Amino acid sequence: MDTKMSMDNLLRAICEKQNPTVAGLDPKLDYVPQYIKDKAFNKYGETLKGAAKAILEFNKCLIDALHEVVPAIKPQAAYYEMYGTAGMKTLYKTQEYARSRGMYVITDGKRNDIGTTMEAYAAAHLGKVKVGNEEYEPFMGDALTVNGYLGSDGINPLIKVCKENDKGI
Repeated sequence: MDTKMSMDNLLRAICEKQNPTVAGLDPKLDYVPQYIKDKAFNKYGETLKGAAKAILEFNKCLIDALHEVVPAIKPQAAYYEMYGTAGMKTLYKTQEYARSRGMYVITDGKRNDIGTTMEAYAAAHLGKVKVGNEEYEPFMGDALTVNGYLGSDGINPLIKVCKENDKGI
């Protein structure tokens, strides 16, 4: 699979694997096996960073076990955001790892806003951010869940970025 995956690639992967399942990664620390938590906490302490490292290790184990039969993952952003910057780094690293294993990544962010704020969400989760002469992909999602309650004012900025970057909502 390509590094940049379109919805067509997701559909192709579903057909190849004969499986429409998307694995939701909603990492509650209580769900992480104790031996993984112990290893992370021994190295980083019982801190936000320690929790995030344990979650990342668990996510990698899940992805390794699933990637041959499940075409996509859907990490729920709130579960990563609650661990601060360490959690957000874990979200990024989880997305990056899943992509490296050929999986389609749907960021479950349920974003809902209008105007420039939604443009910022679109750039962060589906597009690129320009810094100087370079462009960076802040998160490695192929698609983003959104709440369309605010109508076209909230959806149009996403559609524009999706078209430019071959992403989905």
